[in-house]
This record gives sequence, structure tokens and C-alpha cells, in this order.
Amino acid sequence: MSTPRTLEHPDVVELSLDAVLSALADPMRRRIVVQLANGCHDQACIAFELPVSRSTATHHFRVLRLAGIIEQRYQGTAILNTLRSSCLEERFPGLLAAIVGAEAPSSS
Repeated sequence: MSTPRTLEHPDVVELSLDAVLSALADPMRRRIVVQLANGCHDQACIAFELPVSRSTATHHFRVLRLAGIIEQRYQGTAILNTLRSSCLEERFPGLLAAIVGAEAPSSS
């Protein structure tokens, strides 16, 4: 029997503010984070309508995972993405809410 494929994620104590802010500096990655924050957990990569190639989208998800912003896990052939809200809140209180709030459309 084969073991399920897993992806590496940093522990909460390993989260770096520089890595998180660098990952969130890109508008496509913020778009992914906002969709995860406003939607259901465990969204497949194909659930994101990004105006980039598939390989570029894969790169964006990888950067977010390595920065500790999202968790990815295999389910069959799909990779499901979940925002690591509680980890980010524990390590950097208020940061995720500020990022998501800043990306909300203004009502002016």
C-alpha cells in the first residue's frame, strides 16, 4: 500500500513576517487569499479563476504554501487549499484581517 502524497508546510513558529509579506505583495496571491477567506475551506486549485497560465498559478500557490499562508493537501488527483487563518492570527495578530479588509471593494 502506498503512502499518501503530502506537501511540506512551515510550523507556526517558523512563519516569517518577511516571507508572509513578500508572498502577499503579489496581487494574484492576494486574490487567492481573499477568495479563501471569503469562501469555503478546501478549495481546489481549479476553483480559482486566475488570469494566468496554469504553471504560473501553481507557482503562486506554492509561494503561499511555503510562506505558511495556505495549507495544501492532496485529495485524489486534486490539491485542496485552505487558508491557515488560526496559524497566521497566532503568529501575526490582525495581519490577515487587515490584508483581506484592504482588498475589499470600497463602497464609495
